[in-house]
Amino acid sequence: MTRSATYARPGPLTAVAVVGAAVTAWGQYASGDLRVYDVLAGLLGCALVPLVFHRPVTSTLVAAVLAVLSPVATPPAVLGVLQVARSRPWSHAVTVAVAGVLAHALRGLWRPADGLPYGWWLVLAVLAHVAVVGLGALSAGRDAVLTALTERALRAEAEQGRRIAEAGAAERASIAREMHDVLAHRLSLLATYAGALELRPHAPPEKLAQAAGVVRAGAHQALVELREVIVLLHDDPVTDGTERPVPELTDLPGLVERTRAVGTAVQVTGEVGGVPGMAGRTAYRVVQEALTNARKHAPGQPVRIALGGEAGARLEIAVSNPLGPAGNPQRATGHGLVGLTERVRLAGGQLDHRRSGGEFLLNAWLPWPR
Repeated sequence: MTRSATYARPGPLTAVAVVGAAVTAWGQYASGDLRVYDVLAGLLGCALVPLVFHRPVTSTLVAAVLAVLSPVATPPAVLGVLQVARSRPWSHAVTVAVAGVLAHALRGLWRPADGLPYGWWLVLAVLAHVAVVGLGALSAGRDAVLTALTERALRAEAEQGRRIAEAGAAERASIAREMHDVLAHRLSLLATYAGALELRPHAPPEKLAQAAGVVRAGAHQALVELREVIVLLHDDPVTDGTERPVPELTDLPGLVERTRAVGTAVQVTGEVGGVPGMAGRTAYRVVQEALTNARKHAPGQPVRIALGGEAGARLEIAVSNPLGPAGNPQRATGHGLVGLTERVRLAGGQLDHRRSGGEFLLNAWLPWPR
């Protein structure tokens, strides 16, 4: 089975191999057993270390041959076995490990370790290489798990981003359909008044002026609504031609009463006057979604709604409710709050929601034109 091609950082491991070779050479020198070819073998082994990270099998086998000549080449050879175990198939790791054991077995024959029987020398060589191969396999497995978890997190993030984008697009389309109906209603009124003017061209001047004023005001309002539709509309909605009134902030008392009727205690503080246009409709949707969210995730818990602000500045909305039972915590995982955030942003405002102090808090503000 092929391992994932994971590579350690060459710099630190190269330094470890060089330091290991130097310490071994100093030990040989202190014991009076350092020879010229020990130094040469150590230098060649250290020169092979950078190649271990590109051609690990070949470089490790060459380092094993050098380890037959001198113990100073052992640190680079062991490093090679570790890297092969990290980045190559099991068969390659076993091959270089066996080569390393044979190299130390041969060196033990003609340069035996002082005070250590040859049999124990072989046992230590085998155990050391088994440990190195096991360490490399463990490191490769850990890297594979981390890579898989990283890829999974990236896929989940991309999927969440796609869902949020879809929810935002769906919310914009919903807003556009609502505004389309309002605009269609206003244009139908204009057509009615224009038809009346056409059929009664000789009506009294005051009646004609009154009708013309109605047409002018309706056309102005229709242009305002049309600009909002152009911003939001992505495709041509299909309507059935019937009138569907869009709730506004003035409809909030009815929404609160209906919520209380199903068993949710709602407390409303603060009063605001009529908030016109898109700001009023969006404010109604903010409160509606907050009540729906509280009823879904924290059933039976009271809800507090605070309204404030003034015309010419901005409208402020704050909704709070205690969190639900531990088995049913309130979370913003659905698309309702995602779409609501998009709706508020498109209206020129801002919305945020969070859990704090055992409560779920939703705050929003919207521009309030005069």
